[in-house]
Amino acid sequence: MILAGDVGGTKTALALFEPGPTGLVALREAALPSREFPTFEKTLAAFLGDGPPARLAAACFGVAGAVVDGRSAATNLPWVMDETTLADVLAVKRVRLLNDLEATAHGVLGLPPDRLAVLQEGSAQPGNFAVIAAGTGLGEALIIRDSGRVRVVPSEGGHADFAPRSDLEIELLRYLKASFEPHVSWERVLSGPGLLNVYRFLRQHRGRPEPAELTARMAHEDPSAVVSQVALAGSDPVAVEALDLFVSLYGAEAGNLALKALAVSGVFVAGGIAPKILSRLTAGGFVTAFRAKGRFDHLMTSIPVRVALGPRSALLGAASVAATLAGDA
Repeated sequence: MILAGDVGGTKTALALFEPGPTGLVALREAALPSREFPTFEKTLAAFLGDGPPARLAAACFGVAGAVVDGRSAATNLPWVMDETTLADVLAVKRVRLLNDLEATAHGVLGLPPDRLAVLQEGSAQPGNFAVIAAGTGLGEALIIRDSGRVRVVPSEGGHADFAPRSDLEIELLRYLKASFEPHVSWERVLSGPGLLNVYRFLRQHRGRPEPAELTARMAHEDPSAVVSQVALAGSDPVAVEALDLFVSLYGAEAGNLALKALAVSGVFVAGGIAPKILSRLTAGGFVTAFRAKGRFDHLMTSIPVRVALGPRSALLGAASVAATLAGDA
């Protein structure tokens, strides 16, 4: 039996798996609200109840944060996670921490075609893949082909400098610098909180007061989710513009990542936001921004781009790594 997890700033998904005739089989699975627990160890205790199963052979967790030397301080949580400490807590020899996008990358490679939505068909060439995922934060990872082997390389590219492409985006950068000086990252515009930042900027920039019913909803619900829902319904023009700009920014940064990775085999768009706004991602703005790379337009048109549907890619990727650890034990 193995234990796998996807540790996010909003929720932590945990599951116990066993090998089955056609792959891993989930025995028990739960999604716990991350911020309700002071430590990751407390989250594990809530999931495992009386303690880890005696047959637990290995564990692997994808974490929304950098993992260095088996240790990670989560980016959007006050949690510090350490492989050695977790091995003691779980009474298991093999524990691995992965960046959450590293786990996602392992997961998307195994997704069947019906769990992928095509944004651009492209013409895949032998080479690298890239993975980008907006959720509570912005994650990026590379999948590198090396002498016939596939290697997943984690990244913290979501914290690289945001680069505006238009006069409007220059004004957006100025707006964000007032709050996040001296550094405005891509995550400040491409994430759940990022969408809210874009919306608030446009509300101010356009000089349009917020409708009272929208203000009331945002006071009692997740504001970013409200903006997205209102935009998809087309019931507020500023929300619609915010989501359209978000989608264009998403495509632009996905294209940046594809160029840096030379991801001629394809780009996967993962994370919790993409499936929820799929109708806007397929409307054309994402792909237009993805391709708009000047002299490299022709290359960008050839790169397949697909959306990973469903929220379990990182969990399944962590489970795949844990199964490998168990097999090597």
